[in-house]
Amino acid sequence: MSKGPGLFTDIGKKARDLLNKDYSYDQKFTVSTYSNVGVALNSAVIKKGGLSAGDITAAYKYHNTTIDVKVDTESKILTTLTFYDVLPSTKFIASLRLPDYHSGKVEAQYFHEVAAATASTTLNTQSPVVDLSLTLGTPSFSVGGEAAFDSTAGSFIKYNAGISVKMPDSTSDIVLAEKTDVLKVSHVHDLGEKKKSAIVAEFTRRFSTNENTITVGGSHALEPFTVVKGRLNNHGKLGALLQHEVKPNSILTISGEFDTLALDKKPRFGLALALKS
Repeated sequence: MSKGPGLFTDIGKKARDLLNKDYSYDQKFTVSTYSNVGVALNSAVIKKGGLSAGDITAAYKYHNTTIDVKVDTESKILTTLTFYDVLPSTKFIASLRLPDYHSGKVEAQYFHEVAAATASTTLNTQSPVVDLSLTLGTPSFSVGGEAAFDSTAGSFIKYNAGISVKMPDSTSDIVLAEKTDVLKVSHVHDLGEKKKSAIVAEFTRRFSTNENTITVGGSHALEPFTVVKGRLNNHGKLGALLQHEVKPNSILTISGEFDTLALDKKPRFGLALALKS
């Protein structure tokens, strides 16, 4: 564990990753290479239905600075600069998407033994948005909140709060999100001494529609290079995933989902292959 609490975005992250990470219902092929001078190149092609799209990403790290440049099929360029430890226990991030010069954003992150905080603002001079978050506690217990303020409208466009409790074999989180309209309660439990397996349960309540969603899932490492995952909610959506490391750092992922309450609907399947050299 780290010396202090994580960022607010870390609250509930373990459950979200176990239930949602790597599930995809498209066809995706990614190739990554690394040069001797520290430049990483990443090329991805994604096929959705009958359409294909792709992007190219380049990353370069020099001392305490990382530069990431991403070019998509619409010739839009996203450049991100990350500066580490300019000040003690801090990280600064600046991003700009071209040709939209008003899409820029700057963010500062600060980490302490009992707190973690972020502050960011958009560079749109006509309607800047300020986003703040603060988490207090320890690696085992933390409480936090985040809010976004639209200076033009003079109102908050986002405010969330959360609590996280971490034990050696389990993590429990409560998040009140979407301006108090959504309540999420999740629990993840690792099984076995080597933690090859994990189970997760998540309860979501949307107050505006009185809708409740209960999702249960889990993951299990069949062997060092193969992991299977599954999830099922009370609305009948069943998902499954198989992930295999075909060679070091090269991953094949097959995932699928179908509606157990409407078997006449066509199941969704996805295939992703990420090759790294």
